[in-house]
Amino acid sequence: MNLMMLLEMAVAAHGERVAVQCGAEALRFEELFAASGAAARELQASGAAHLALLDVSSLAAPIALFAAARAGLPYVPLNYRLTGDELDALLERIAPAKLVTDPERAARFSKRAGVSVAAREAFLAGARAKRHAPAWPDDPEGIAVLLFTSGTTGAPKAAVLRHRHLVSYVLGSVEFASAGDDEAALVSVPPYHVAGVIAILSSVYSGRRIVQLPSFSAEAWLAAARAERVTHAFLVPTMLARIVDALAGRSGADLPHLRNLSYGGGKMPLPVIERALELFPEVAFTNAYGLTETSSTIALLGPEEHRKAAASADAAVRRRLASVGRALPGIEIDVRDEEGKPLAPGAPGEIYARGPQVSGEYLGRGSQLGPQGWLATRDGGFLDEEGYLFLQGRIDDVIVRGGENLSPGEIEDVLLEHPSVAECAVLGIADLEWGEAVAAVVVLAEGASASGDDLRVWVRERLRSSRVPSRVVFRSELPYNQTGKLLRRVLRAELAEATR
Repeated sequence: MNLMMLLEMAVAAHGERVAVQCGAEALRFEELFAASGAAARELQASGAAHLALLDVSSLAAPIALFAAARAGLPYVPLNYRLTGDELDALLERIAPAKLVTDPERAARFSKRAGVSVAAREAFLAGARAKRHAPAWPDDPEGIAVLLFTSGTTGAPKAAVLRHRHLVSYVLGSVEFASAGDDEAALVSVPPYHVAGVIAILSSVYSGRRIVQLPSFSAEAWLAAARAERVTHAFLVPTMLARIVDALAGRSGADLPHLRNLSYGGGKMPLPVIERALELFPEVAFTNAYGLTETSSTIALLGPEEHRKAAASADAAVRRRLASVGRALPGIEIDVRDEEGKPLAPGAPGEIYARGPQVSGEYLGRGSQLGPQGWLATRDGGFLDEEGYLFLQGRIDDVIVRGGENLSPGEIEDVLLEHPSVAECAVLGIADLEWGEAVAAVVVLAEGASASGDDLRVWVRERLRSSRVPSRVVFRSELPYNQTGKLLRRVLRAELAEATR
């Protein structure tokens, strides 16, 4: 079991189809297969133990992913937004490594010990050379991909995804050769995110053409989707929100070929998805929830569930539009208390998951799975009576006010129902009397107005008084990283500084 098995099957089924394109450049499936073989032979000759990619999306990304698999080495896509010192620290941990990067960085890292550097174009030229391709190892326990976490509370951890984890996800979630020759998937998430890796593997296995968008903007995404007749796409919530904003004042998106739009990677504000359903009335929406450590998606809210919830007059059914759906086949999801005991439906706690695609392993730290294979995700949430999963933020973000645990997500959901609120983040701030107090950072909708007192009254009318923000701060925007994750640590630092 090796990732190359997926590409080999795709070549046998539709080798002449275009597999991936970036701008005017493209590779057919058979060309991607040959390029991975040539790059793997060069990789083996380099003596490297890892193949790292430090770049935006390009044809180098899928070649590097499959070349590493063919050479029996881990593929390590690095975050190109990191500082030089941060990148040096990561490269030190994976040396000896071959690094594929842009020309500017290639010059910078060219003299670094333990790193063999290839500029993107040189790597692509080498991959197009005719070389004897090595056979790939058929070891399901081999490490396929290492993905470094964002490192918000210390040094980044390297999540280990073995071949069996990724192949299990693809085989269990994607129908082989199911894509028609007219189908195209627009990939705008960066290659260092697990969604970027899964987008390549899933599209290859289904036979769907990948259209790469190296740099996201709402306007560029809409233009690419129209020009390439894109049928499928994945977005993080902040991306979809910007696309919805870019279509303000229009009755539709004018994307007649778009059939499926998946989103995930963060909490989706209910007003955004409701507006998106109006703008894309013929599009099948899917909300996907997963983690790097689970090889991507473990729960899904499907297209029929989206439309059913949006049209329902039943409040319990309608609120499922804000859920992440139910567990995928082969995946078990549980919600537990602080002692690890399962909770009843509706009771909030920590989300646990297990299944063949769940890794829960970090390089140098070993497996973090429990004795029965359960992964504690550190995400908070609850399950309803029908098994729909609702997220409430990270467990570490829980606000402890006077001994009472408050969920930021619960308060955020109420604030987002206010017609003047476009975005918000709720977090705990130091308080001498209560230990922590509730603070809300709010972005108002364009042209709207509201005061802190207005929002406090709004929350008080809908939740217990302990959940009412004692402090409301207005900002023009919230800080997110490139994959749509809200940077609460930045907001905490700003609020702490303001109180000094």
